[in-house]
Amino acid sequence: MTDDLNFMTARELAQCIQNKDLSAVEVMQAHLDQIERVNPLVNAIVTFLPERAMDGARAADAALARGEKVGPLHGLPIAHKDTLATKGIRTTQGSPLYRDAVPEENALIVERLHQAGAIPTGKTNVPEFGAGSQTFNTVFGATLNPYDLTTTPGGSSGGAAVALATGMQPIADGSDLGGSLRNPGGYCNVVGFRPSPGRVPKINSNSAWFDMTVNGPLARTVGDVALMMSAITGPDPRSPIALDDPGSTFARPLNRDFTGVRVAWSRDLGDLPVDPRTTAVLESQRGVFADLGIELVDAEPDLSGADEVFHTYRAWDFENSYGELLDHHRDQLKDTVIWNIEQGRALSGPDIGRAARLRSEIFRRAHDFFAEYEFLLLPVSQVPPFPANVPYPTAIAGTPMHTYIDWMRTCSRITVTAHPAISVPAGFTPEGLPVGLQIVGRARDDWGVLQLAHAFEQATGHWRTRPSIIAQPEPARARQRT
Repeated sequence: MTDDLNFMTARELAQCIQNKDLSAVEVMQAHLDQIERVNPLVNAIVTFLPERAMDGARAADAALARGEKVGPLHGLPIAHKDTLATKGIRTTQGSPLYRDAVPEENALIVERLHQAGAIPTGKTNVPEFGAGSQTFNTVFGATLNPYDLTTTPGGSSGGAAVALATGMQPIADGSDLGGSLRNPGGYCNVVGFRPSPGRVPKINSNSAWFDMTVNGPLARTVGDVALMMSAITGPDPRSPIALDDPGSTFARPLNRDFTGVRVAWSRDLGDLPVDPRTTAVLESQRGVFADLGIELVDAEPDLSGADEVFHTYRAWDFENSYGELLDHHRDQLKDTVIWNIEQGRALSGPDIGRAARLRSEIFRRAHDFFAEYEFLLLPVSQVPPFPANVPYPTAIAGTPMHTYIDWMRTCSRITVTAHPAISVPAGFTPEGLPVGLQIVGRARDDWGVLQLAHAFEQATGHWRTRPSIIAQPEPARARQRT
């Protein structure tokens, strides 16, 4: 066990709190101190609630002193993504329209995290309405990548990933439509997990049947992601697509023997431009899977039509979610949000019907592919972290990107399949920029994805490399506030 409270795993911290080797107050104080020291450099946490957090930590210690039964996340600090509703805590969605909005209820993932004992410290930064894999908005400004402060941490869960990478939080939550858990995970050398649709139920949504946006966890290790999954998964009758498996499914040991397992390796999903630096880092990791006894085969599923499906359903969802805002507040919306809403308004019934047919065909082809290969390995992002003052890459490896979402297709195509996928740290470019490996599993095999990611993580240890802005040899000591 490391003596550095800010970079202990969440599992270690939770166990120490429950064993009373550490108090929740000590743990909270260390993380609040880290926020005050590091956040001005990276702008990851945009609503900060130190007094409320310390009150929660004291209450957590008192509950243990009374001998109460506590949850698996008892006493752990967490800052929630600013697109997730938090009761009594400002939730801006990165939009000036909601600069002072305070919800009256929690998102279900937030409620479950609190029920499991996590203590809110504030909110993490997002792009406006979570639109785009680059974290900046006109309310709070840009979040910066701690591995290179001139670059983006990705998005839309960019603030969450940075908070983890810098030791400001031990766990974080987020959401993912086109890569918003996976891309910032890969860009910040942490783990971002996109669960199967319905695995982490959502309620109080105006599109309850829409399964392409999911909520999920981020953490520094796969084990910590599994710990969070044990708290946030499980059925809820208010969600029509919720899966029935209980959270205890994710409380088991992650170890598995992968000898003889057939796994597909794809450099570019067949036709996508990928930056050579990304390819080089991932190719250097192939031997890890051979050492695990895995039969690695160059192959990729036929995902033809996935780009059309993603664009169609994303546009429909944007119009459904934000169309009224466009009617009344167009001047306060960013251009890419306006574009996506207008794309939705231009859709016809046959357009949506064609997307439904294409997606059905893609799922069947993916099912056949995963009958032959248990997992698919591919890049999380097609390009390493790019400059923070650039809204999105306009070209990759010489190929133009025509919209703000074209550069995310290694993630968005996987979204269309509805298969679980994770981003796990896989190394660094010569410039020291993190690169993530995406592991995709069979339909609803979330546990298997976590097991393979854990095996890779244990064999490589890339997650242990901290950003240079963190003084690595000097442990962050807890001290009482006066």
